[in-house]
Amino acid sequence: MTAGGQAKDGLLRRVLANAGMLLGGRTLNALISLGYMALAARTLGVANFGVLVLINTFAQFIGDVARFQSWQTILQFGPGPLAENRRADFQRVVRFGLILDAVSAVAGVAIGAAGAMLFGPLLGMPQDMAGPAALYGLTIAFMVPATQIGLLRLFDRFGLLSAQAAISSMVRLVGGGVGFVIGAPVSFFLIVWGAGTLAGFIYVSVIAYRELRRRGLLESFSWSGPLTAGMPGAWRFAIATNASASVEVAFTHVATLAVGALLGPTEAGLWRVARQIADALAKPARLLIPAMYPELAKLRAAGGEAHMQSLAVRVGLIGGGFATLLLLVAVFAGEPLLTLVMGKDFGAASQTMVWQVGAAVIGVWALPLEPMLVSMGRPGAVLKVRLIVAAVFLTALAPIVNAQGLQGAGMALVGAALATALGMFWSLSRVMRPKDPSRGAQ
Repeated sequence: MTAGGQAKDGLLRRVLANAGMLLGGRTLNALISLGYMALAARTLGVANFGVLVLINTFAQFIGDVARFQSWQTILQFGPGPLAENRRADFQRVVRFGLILDAVSAVAGVAIGAAGAMLFGPLLGMPQDMAGPAALYGLTIAFMVPATQIGLLRLFDRFGLLSAQAAISSMVRLVGGGVGFVIGAPVSFFLIVWGAGTLAGFIYVSVIAYRELRRRGLLESFSWSGPLTAGMPGAWRFAIATNASASVEVAFTHVATLAVGALLGPTEAGLWRVARQIADALAKPARLLIPAMYPELAKLRAAGGEAHMQSLAVRVGLIGGGFATLLLLVAVFAGEPLLTLVMGKDFGAASQTMVWQVGAAVIGVWALPLEPMLVSMGRPGAVLKVRLIVAAVFLTALAPIVNAQGLQGAGMALVGAALATALGMFWSLSRVMRPKDPSRGAQ
């Protein structure tokens, strides 16, 4: 085998190894998540479970819109200073990420609390749940410790990172068990779910801090000084990645909220359960994405675009093939799986689940496209594709749901996934197209 071939195989093995470490924690988390959702569903019933889902989804929606994707900023600007032992420059990248997170937390909590009070009933929440929903908005500050996650990915500490979601879900599972025994109301489950969010945040923050200290990267750390010196385009990159992620919630949280507003909390609960199962089935393949980002960032810093392209193709084939097999599981075993886990009242969500798994499979086949564009400094191209697709999706969602119910929402999601994949592919093909030397000479 040639040296180039060995390098490509080494990159792929590292991506698969890191994804495998994440898979251990995320597989455990997927099972625990189904457990705590099943406890909540069986305790509350379909309608009240839908209320719980709407409150949690609204908080996640606000958090995702307000939050900067500072983990991507860490991976974009951190590899160079880290590799060259430029500690002060690396600390500047970390400081910038933490400040972005703090701004996001303050804005998210304020908007989430006010929004729950003002718009909760319009989204299908009962009037008497507006106060608890506003208090639950406090958890927005702790939903995703983005800078800490970016640091652990950059340091290849995927084994430590894999435990975060499982810890959060375990707190919810234990609390949900107590709630099931005592027949607790929705407000009890909100407290339990919020405690799980806080536990995951504390865990990741502590291990990220310890990792920085172990590597001597906290020495002489200061909060003062130039914010983005030596980081050309940092604000533009941060804003573009935030906007792109914000647009993406149209296909997750906004869809759930739209179902609740149009069809009621019962249907919102069915939709959310179907999405939970779909996400669990697609999760193993999707874990290749966070494992890819650090490798692409390092290759980009070293000028290895050919290796980037080869890695993306191989990861796409592996992930897409695996996800397609899981789609068959959803088609043939979806209804019994839902009934077994959630109860007989939730079997009605099986067809909706198949549509959601189908959309996830399309996304997995296309999963290397967005990391490639972002790693090559083209987050604006990702944003443009997501904006166009989201605008069409949101415009069509209400008429389709009114006409076809939950099935219509699933069909719209599949169409959006396909359009996004094609748009990303077209954008990347333009970026990767060889430049014509004759044009440069003119």
